[in-house]
Amino acid sequence: MKLRLCLILILACVVFVPISALAEVKIGFVNIASIMEKAPQAEAARKALKREFSSRDAALVADRDAVVSLENKLKRDEAVMSESKRLELERKILKRKREFNRAKEEMEEDFNIRRNEELNKLQRDVYDVIIKLAKSEKYDLMVTERVLYASDRIDITDKVLSWLNKSYKRSKKR
Repeated sequence: MKLRLCLILILACVVFVPISALAEVKIGFVNIASIMEKAPQAEAARKALKREFSSRDAALVADRDAVVSLENKLKRDEAVMSESKRLELERKILKRKREFNRAKEEMEEDFNIRRNEELNKLQRDVYDVIIKLAKSEKYDLMVTERVLYASDRIDITDKVLSWLNKSYKRSKKR
């Protein structure tokens, strides 16, 4: 009888203790896509990239317009041009197109490298803020991706954004 009672108590502990322990687990969910869109650091990175690449982009637009202008000249004057002038203009257009395409690819590659650098920096900042928030508010588990459903009760995305805003303002004061 005592053995049977002991087995029932042990079985009850095995079955019910984990369930009660789970009731005390504090879980938070962060919508990373929303953070990456709304964080002030993300907007600052977008503006910095725009400033950094705007002059090169403007130069590319000017180069493209020059090529279009040359092509229009060829179409317009082709009938009255000498064969040598037409060939010279066609070669010039082809050379300018190659230069344009090369410059465009180079700028796109440079832009992608810089965008990835900024994205990595932002991801590190977001990660650091989430970890600090989780530790300071004693979360046991933080979930960020591939979640089918998260109730508003555990969604702390706005709180993380608030912490990122504070962090951004502190970094601007330095």
